[in-house]
Amino acid sequence: MSQAIMISPLTGAECAELDRLRTALKASGDVIYEWDLTTGVINWSANAKHAFGLAGTTRISTHAEFLTRINSEDLPGLNQTHRDHLKNGGSFQVEYRVRGDDGQFRWVRDNGVASFTAAGGDARVVGAIRVITSHKQREARLEWLSSYDDLTGHYNRTRLRDALNHALAYSGRYEAPGAYLVIAIDDLAMISDAYGHEMADTAVIAVGQALDQCLRESDIIGRVAPERFGVIICGCPERDVQITGEKILAAVQRATLRTPGGPIHLTASIGGATFPGTVRTAHDAMAKADVALEHARSTGHSRFVTYNLTEQQRCARRRSLGVAKQIQTALQSDRMELAFQPVVCGESREVSFYECLLRMRDPSGQYTAAGSFLRVAEETGQVRLIDRRALELAVDELSLNPDVTLAINISGLTTTDPAWLRSLMALVKGRPDIARHLMIEITETAALHDIKETMRFVAAVRTTGCRVALDDFGAGYTSFRHLKALAVDIVKIDGSFVTNLANQREDLLFVKTLHGLARGFGLKTVAECVESEEVAGLLAREGVDYLQGYHFGKPSFDRPWLRSAVPARSHSGAAAPQLRVAR
Repeated sequence: MSQAIMISPLTGAECAELDRLRTALKASGDVIYEWDLTTGVINWSANAKHAFGLAGTTRISTHAEFLTRINSEDLPGLNQTHRDHLKNGGSFQVEYRVRGDDGQFRWVRDNGVASFTAAGGDARVVGAIRVITSHKQREARLEWLSSYDDLTGHYNRTRLRDALNHALAYSGRYEAPGAYLVIAIDDLAMISDAYGHEMADTAVIAVGQALDQCLRESDIIGRVAPERFGVIICGCPERDVQITGEKILAAVQRATLRTPGGPIHLTASIGGATFPGTVRTAHDAMAKADVALEHARSTGHSRFVTYNLTEQQRCARRRSLGVAKQIQTALQSDRMELAFQPVVCGESREVSFYECLLRMRDPSGQYTAAGSFLRVAEETGQVRLIDRRALELAVDELSLNPDVTLAINISGLTTTDPAWLRSLMALVKGRPDIARHLMIEITETAALHDIKETMRFVAAVRTTGCRVALDDFGAGYTSFRHLKALAVDIVKIDGSFVTNLANQREDLLFVKTLHGLARGFGLKTVAECVESEEVAGLLAREGVDYLQGYHFGKPSFDRPWLRSAVPARSHSGAAAPQLRVAR
């Protein structure tokens, strides 16, 4: 006689737990399944049809039927995952696409685990499938944006720079001629001011289409700045580069912009740098093309100029090579040092933070200000090494003196350097006391050169806990939209508006405007080049938050935060005013 098996009813706590589990599964939208490995039958939860996009009469009863709906590109990987799982045990996770009755594929993430009876007979796979189509679409979108310009669909600056480096490497190996051209739309800022940024975007799209139509399929096009395109032309002898440039100019002139005020005939200016030759890197090619572009623009619209070295330029280049050698030796010999200039509170005149200014010391002990060698450093690519050294020196200083706040300046080239950003993250990781006392200054002109890349840089720096300042504010063409997008913490009003503030009161109007623009976004302001108490008083009355200039102290190698009564000595040897340091 068989023995009856008694099954105890679920307790109240167990029923409540089961209800919570059902609610959680319903909220997650996951499809639960049980796949019998012996018969191939699959049992699905009630929401499977809706999740997979199946009609009411459609049934997927077996694993074989389910496989017919898997994207053919994903099927080998799914089968391999199942084989590996059944062989090795544990659990598995795999992503693939499932075709619905509407013909559309839906991305899913399948998490499952196989179980077997003690005798090794009955076996099944139990799992949960989540639809992740929207997540995959976002991933694809972000991946696309990492290489392409959102407005025109051409390469972005980073991707174009990589392509240019590859083209230069190929050219150097096989002596294949080519050129890099930078095409700037004339008066795009005026179009934006007159008709709005959407009309300016239309102009950019029109020029991009003109480039597509007049260039070869093998030529590579990218958008390198709001109003600029870059073009890599391979397999083009130097004598034909001018012909290509003129061809582009004519194509742009045929692009007419329809505006409420009537048609506008677009024009462009072009600068070019040929290779091989004096060009060695993508940065070098872009810099030389930019120099040629500025020359083209200085002589009128719709001009094409190729970069050529005059004898005077060759002499300057030789001098630059000498400076580059000095920079290299100074970096290797630890002869880059920081001088510190105070930035004071406009109201209390207490020191709020110090700006770090780099100095290069020669073997005889003489110092050279950064302004004398940074241009060469940028041309030779050494500026990234210099900015890395300045960062290390500032962090070392903050490690020893955690109560002081320091600001360091970096080049526009460094804002596009992932290695520098990784260095910053490594140096301040797990050290919030350092991060909150470190400020990174970028110039307005560099920020506007590639606004999207600068936005990413600023966001990355701020995630470390460091603050970001926009230097030389007012020297460029910052709009309300740009200032909001950059999301910096502080703006430093360009000193050209401050130097003669006491004698040229019209400059006060500019300062009021710039301060009001910054204040409207909740940003702190710093006025640079304050050299008298009269100017300091005017700025303080306008509500400028911080003041900086020789009136409050020249750059000094002394650490003012380490002394109490000893006057600071500046580079000139003059004593700096005594200042209270805010802790």
